[in-house]
Amino acid sequence: MSLSRRRFLQTSAAVLAAGPAFAQAPPANPFGNFTVGIQSYTFRQFNLEQMLQRTQDLGLRYAELYRGHVPTTSTDDQIRAVKTLMEKYRVAPIAFGVERFTNNHDNNRAIFEFARKLGVRYLSADPDPNSFESLDKLVAEFDIKIAIHPHGPTGKTMHRWHKAEVILPAVRAHSEKIGTCIDTGHIIRCAQAPFNEKIDIAQQIRHMGVRNYGLHLKDHDNDKRTDVVYGKGVLDVPGVLRALREVKFTGYI
Repeated sequence: MSLSRRRFLQTSAAVLAAGPAFAQAPPANPFGNFTVGIQSYTFRQFNLEQMLQRTQDLGLRYAELYRGHVPTTSTDDQIRAVKTLMEKYRVAPIAFGVERFTNNHDNNRAIFEFARKLGVRYLSADPDPNSFESLDKLVAEFDIKIAIHPHGPTGKTMHRWHKAEVILPAVRAHSEKIGTCIDTGHIIRCAQAPFNEKIDIAQQIRHMGVRNYGLHLKDHDNDKRTDVVYGKGVLDVPGVLRALREVKFTGYI
């Protein structure tokens, strides 16, 4: 996630002042009552403690960790050490991922047990379609939500969960604790050739409604085919924030 804290504050304030639908008291936190953190993959070239130091330096208090910083095979002692280190830097583990899930219930359960020990509330995920029966049981037992993450196009192939219109029909008959972690950068990339599918990200958020559990807030330049500094690409930042307000988003960014 590439963002300017000042830019986020300014945009959040603009959204809050945009009209009666957003009128409310000044926010209790610096991000307009949104829960904003870092995907630790952002700092994948650094070790866990270096990542936490940089997260703290940015004024962020939450992290979605990934297995490069905390392996899913960690022992209980290793997990306790991770949590102690995170407490030192005052960064809370709110989510973990992106993890694949299959129809192997025992393997899926091991990820949930790891997530519970780590103390996260969400697992960003790339689940196989035949995994949902298993996930229904696990989200109910562990009270940890699954947030399906769209990876966008890769080469000549579009990711199976690339937009809400694909995700929602697949999960509608399953637990409401299975939803999305929309990735704005990957969705923007769907407009690139040969796919040329321009997707309104604010509408994606509205389409998922209460099943929005996470948001990877990234910007992208399709001409240069690269992620860019937040606010420098084509992302409609105010539109995305308004949509999050409309669906009463309580997940993590």
